[in-house]
Amino acid sequence: MANINTEQDYSNYFIEKEKQWEGLCQRCGCCCGAYDDPCLHLKQDKGGDFFCDIYEQRFGLRKSFSGEEFQCVPIKEILHTSWENDYYCSYKKLSKQNWIKFNFFT
Repeated sequence: MANINTEQDYSNYFIEKEKQWEGLCQRCGCCCGAYDDPCLHLKQDKGGDFFCDIYEQRFGLRKSFSGEEFQCVPIKEILHTSWENDYYCSYKKLSKQNWIKFNFFT
């Protein structure tokens, strides 16, 4: 583990780890229903990447385009499940290849 000497170092360490974690996402939109019944907050940019228009406040009760209510949760909480086209998900790919271990984050 990194040498963490101060509270600021500690904070910076976890900020960097979060950036690395978020950087794994390829913005396929599958976990948000892009190819099934998408969340109302799922948007697609001109380059074809998906994004959440309320990303920082995404967790909690949400609705899909069909009106179904669901709980938006961190990706690590649903990786053991499956959804439409989940084979696009980079987190699932890396997990299957044992490049990342999700139980570390739980």
